[in-house]
Amino acid sequence: MRVLLKLTLECTPDAAWRALRSPAVLREVVAPWLDFSSLEDGGLPTTWPEGRHRVRALAFRRFPAGEELVDVSYPGGLPTGVRMLRDGGGALTGPLAVFDRWDHRMAVSALPDGRTLYRDQLIASAGALDLVAWYPTWAFWQWRGMRLRQLAPGWSYDPPGTADADATAGIAGAGAAA
Repeated sequence: MRVLLKLTLECTPDAAWRALRSPAVLREVVAPWLDFSSLEDGGLPTTWPEGRHRVRALAFRRFPAGEELVDVSYPGGLPTGVRMLRDGGGALTGPLAVFDRWDHRMAVSALPDGRTLYRDQLIASAGALDLVAWYPTWAFWQWRGMRLRQLAPGWSYDPPGTADADATAGIAGAGAAA
């Protein structure tokens, strides 16, 4: 099965890219239907590094719904200005383990007006259950798209060396010294 999203996000591509790589944003996008908690020492990272990350899925942010593997990579060889996150993991246990194939790719690029073009593709397979699993998966992806559009205007990106980032670091440093 294949599920696609193509959205315009009201934020810069840098802000969208930072958000897509954030486990905290993932948790916001799938709420209230799902949540994730880390099964690894140190908890969820601030930004997904490449590699495998074990998480527990929680239905309705409360009820254990199995274990999942988030297998993050950042494919290269893309057109100039396109950045992509790929999750090739999937559920290990629980109801979502019905999917025996999971290939989720999210890409961002700049639009001429400074906003972000977001493209999302899920290719998944539940074997004989594809027909039954397609509609709930599609509906959930529409929810994700709505949440991305709602959250994007609040995303920002202050690269190191900017006045705002330096001021924030100064405040954090002052608090640590006290």
